[in-house]
This record gives sequence, structure tokens and C-alpha cells, in this order.
Amino acid sequence: MRVRTRAIVAVGVVFAVVALLGVWVVVRQLGGQLRLPVASRTCTVQADGTVVLDADQMANAATIAAIGIQRQMPERAVVVALATAYQESGLRNLAGGDRDSVGLFQQRPSQGWGTPEQIRDQRYAANRFYAALKKVRGWEKMRVTDAAQAVQRSAFPTAYQKWADESEVLTRALLGEATGAVACTVGRTPAMRGEAAAAALTRGLALDWGLSGTGTVAALTGLTVPAADRRDGWRYAHWLVSHAPDHGVKRVRFAGLEWTAEDGTWAKVSDGRPADAQVLAEVFAEG
Repeated sequence: MRVRTRAIVAVGVVFAVVALLGVWVVVRQLGGQLRLPVASRTCTVQADGTVVLDADQMANAATIAAIGIQRQMPERAVVVALATAYQESGLRNLAGGDRDSVGLFQQRPSQGWGTPEQIRDQRYAANRFYAALKKVRGWEKMRVTDAAQAVQRSAFPTAYQKWADESEVLTRALLGEATGAVACTVGRTPAMRGEAAAAALTRGLALDWGLSGTGTVAALTGLTVPAADRRDGWRYAHWLVSHAPDHGVKRVRFAGLEWTAEDGTWAKVSDGRPADAQVLAEVFAEG
């Protein structure tokens, strides 16, 4: 009886080891593209299609899109950039990769992209990608994967195309072509609160969008962002929601709609303020 029990236990151990090895292989193969569900920090983007990302991926996507617009690149460039980052890192700011590759776009210091520290800066990496893409003759008329490959020179030149649809959905939302299109859930313990959160948002808006006209709100612990038109307003509103989990954003209001961290969704609201003149953002108070 003991022999039999030992045999069963041994077989169970073998199966467990095999299962763990299988998980390890999958993780090695998918790398940054492996996206596990994170119940309290998930973002859903809906703009003629649906994309679900975790909080880090969403913030990175929003920054990539904003840098493209700040550089006055066309919408197509943002699609190409997002598809590239999807394939290279799963929209994650990786500390390493193949050989000396680093960051969102897996750029290599040995190939002149910058120092590892520079490339780990999402804004620096995005700026370098757009600058390189702009030098590719005729990239605007290329397929997404061909334009990306002209910059990246990957061993898998067609791999970027599989992310084209997701990247187009993200681009439509993040460039303000859809209303209330980015909705994120925020955990009960925000990473930042109070003045530190408001200051971080102001700095992020300046770096990503080149905005310097944000102001503080007396009644809210937060800020206001002037919007020239509805499209700009939704760009900034979606950016704020995209960065909500890592910047302690509690509420975003624009054009008669309001997103709240408590519900994680957009709903109609009316408070007598100009609907399209500015975006309001409130952060979690110190507590």
C-alpha cells in the first residue's frame, strides 16, 4: 500500500513539474505580449471595436499617441507606433529583451537609439520612433507592418500587422475621435494622492501634449485643461483616464459626461459649467 501511495505521489509531482515547465515556456515565448487579467486595474477602449488593456499598457499607449500628435505626425503614424510597441513589448516598458533591446519599442543602444536609461523613458523612446518613421520614404502608403519593419528591421517583418486592428481602435479613442471611449477601473488604494497627484498630472500633460495652460481647481483637488474643441477635449479626457490608475485620478468631466474611479465608467452629468471649454480632473484627496 505504501509503495502504491508513493508511486501516486511521484506521478503527481511529475505532472506538476511538467505543468510548471509548460507555463514557463509560454511566458518565454510570449514575453511582454502575455496579458493576464488584472481585476482592479483594467481599461476598456471602445471605438468601432474593443480593446482591453491593463493599467500600465493603457498609460503607455496614451503617451505614445500624445507624443505623435505633439510631433504633428498624422494619425497613421500613431497606428504604426502602437502596433510596433504591441509587438515588441506588449505595450510594456521592458527593462531588457533580445540582446541589448530595451523599452517599449525594444530599441538597442548598440544601434544608436540612445542609452538604456534614455530608451527606458517612454517619451524619449516614442520620439525616437516617430523621428525614424518620418525618415522612411513613402511610409504613409505602406501597410502597417511594412512601415514598422522599415524602422525596426525585425527578424519577423510581418508580425506587426496582427496588431493593426487593435492599434486603430486605440488611435481613434486616444486622438479624440470617439466620445467616452476609454474607461479604466482604479484600485481602492491609488498610487498617488492630493497635490502630488495633481502635480504629476500637470507634468505629464506638459511632457506628453506640450500643454502649459492647466490650472488648479479650488473646489476640487485637481486641475482644469483648456480644450480648443471637442476633439482636443476628448484627447485630454481619455489621456487623463488612461493615466488614472498610476496618478490617482478620481474623476474626469468633459462635454456633459463624467468618468469616476468608483464606477469606472462614463455617465451623463450637468453642473452648469461650459460643456466643451475645458476638461476637469479631480484626484484622490490626501487620506
